[in-house]
Amino acid sequence: MGDGRIRTHIEGFDERMEGGIPAGSTVLVVGEPGTMKSSIAFNTLYNNAMKDGKKGLYITLEQGASSLSRQMAGFGWDLRAASDKVEIVDIGLIRKRLTQLKDQSWIQVFKMYAKSLKESSGYDIMVVDSLPVLELLAKFREPREEIFHLFEWLRDLGVTTLLISEMNPDSLAYAKHDEDFLSDGILYLRMREMGGVSVQRHLRCVKMRATNHSTDYFTLLFDKGQFKATRVIGDGRM
Repeated sequence: MGDGRIRTHIEGFDERMEGGIPAGSTVLVVGEPGTMKSSIAFNTLYNNAMKDGKKGLYITLEQGASSLSRQMAGFGWDLRAASDKVEIVDIGLIRKRLTQLKDQSWIQVFKMYAKSLKESSGYDIMVVDSLPVLELLAKFREPREEIFHLFEWLRDLGVTTLLISEMNPDSLAYAKHDEDFLSDGILYLRMREMGGVSVQRHLRCVKMRATNHSTDYFTLLFDKGQFKATRVIGDGRM
């Protein structure tokens, strides 16, 4: 694997990105509902912790930490074994912090929380689930300008960040406010009917800066706690 890379730990996919995501990148993980965006992001955190010794922070804005933990444990990942390397923080803790600092905006508290955890735990990878909810809670008045500053802040934080974002199945746009242009990389997931009888999840690296990567679609498979990317199987609606 390439030096200075964060592996996604999707078998057959990192090899097509020169070993993984360049460390310090801000990457969108985007796709329609049901494409396992959160699971892929958590898979990256978990396996980097257990296999590569890198600490991770998962900030969930859509569901509670206990609910997310149960969901991920259902995939076969041993969260107890990773408890000292992977931390899950939910919106409740951030909201509580906000009530204690009434003169601070939500996004200021979010940044302060992420930065203080970086200083205390030294995490290497952060997942934000999800970017649209973050934008909604922050109540951006000038979304494009404020998201630009958010991306600059994330880069200055010095960690690899995975930003999960929802995408309408009928949309051709990966983002609403230029996040796709601002990001260092885009991992896109979709569902496709195959032969009218089955549905496959497809994964594609749309872009990844400083990386010679494949732009092909791959079939995403999951078995016994391991994600795999293979050549697209069968004929379907492309």
